[in-house]
Amino acid sequence: MPLFTEQNEWRFWDQSLSAKNKSALESFAADDLLCELVGSGASIPTIRTWVHDETVVLGIQDHRLPHIDEANQLLKERGFTPIVRNSGGLAVVLDAGVLNISVVVSEEESAIDIPEGYEMMLELVRNLFPEAEIDAYEIVGSYCPGSYDLSIGGRKFAGISQRRIRKGIAVQVYLCVEGSGSERAELIRDFYETGLQNEETKFSYPTIKPETMASLSELLEKEITVAEVVIDLYNLLDNPQLKPLQPEEAERYGYYLERVVERNAKMLRAT
Repeated sequence: MPLFTEQNEWRFWDQSLSAKNKSALESFAADDLLCELVGSGASIPTIRTWVHDETVVLGIQDHRLPHIDEANQLLKERGFTPIVRNSGGLAVVLDAGVLNISVVVSEEESAIDIPEGYEMMLELVRNLFPEAEIDAYEIVGSYCPGSYDLSIGGRKFAGISQRRIRKGIAVQVYLCVEGSGSERAELIRDFYETGLQNEETKFSYPTIKPETMASLSELLEKEITVAEVVIDLYNLLDNPQLKPLQPEEAERYGYYLERVVERNAKMLRAT
């Protein structure tokens, strides 16, 4: 019972251009805000698209690597800014060729379990790329592996996460649309090798095999752009309401932004 096709009315907030040179922390704050608004009924269900320049979003376990300072320095030397996310998972790469989509729905009237949220996003991505045979299972050797890794022919191009606040659920997917998936994986491989330096740890970090990852452009053997996918997503919806952040929502957004910025600073200091 997918939720994506069942929902007829959508708010659409496109930040695929406007967020590029901003911190990805702003996007996590935006999704937290939308969870509150949608969960309380102050906003209809919302789809938000977002793109950020070179950033590596770390999970909570990543910042516990024994040599995390050196690993973060490696990212900075490669031109990437490390931040710590406020949802589950491990390190992922953001850049101009990676499109992130957040689908925010409410469970105020009926509960939505975690697998149902994942299935909703899987349905959306399959609708975006009907010509592809998209599978959902863990791709061993990819970065941020999980049971809902999205792949074509055994090579991963996307991963899904969820964030739940005040009856609102943000289901987030990163789509590697342009560029080289294996080059992004090489960066994360080097990050873990630098962060571990062959030390034993209680947590089992993934062993990255770059060949397990690719972009949609590579997998579908045609040039696909982030801008095209955003347009295709908009056209999938039935006359969505184009509605970015509203003045009356700015104060609550400021609250969530301050919270994620402080949390990120605390996490990075803890290393």
